[in-house]
Amino acid sequence: MIHDVSLYEILTVTSILFFIGIYGFITRKNLISILISIELLLNASVVNFVVINKYLYPDVLQGVVFSIFIIAVAAAETALAVGIIINLYRQISSVEVKDVETMKY
Repeated sequence: MIHDVSLYEILTVTSILFFIGIYGFITRKNLISILISIELLLNASVVNFVVINKYLYPDVLQGVVFSIFIIAVAAAETALAVGIIINLYRQISSVEVKDVETMKY
């Protein structure tokens, strides 16, 4: 049940997830790892929307609607990014950022 865990504990966990995503986005050299880090960022924000909405306005579903919108945008972004990564892999046989930077167009 959500009332067994305090709001501060949930926000702490989602903040940790968010900063792990930022760290992964900045430090990773693989495009797939960067994409996973972006998904981690988005999922932490989705959990924040739902938890804060449940805490402040338990009868209103506005946070849930925003969360569903974020999930839909994340799914579209992932599909597009995976398509681009597959196309890059077919052209240069690598998904490393340094190889994409040296690619000639």
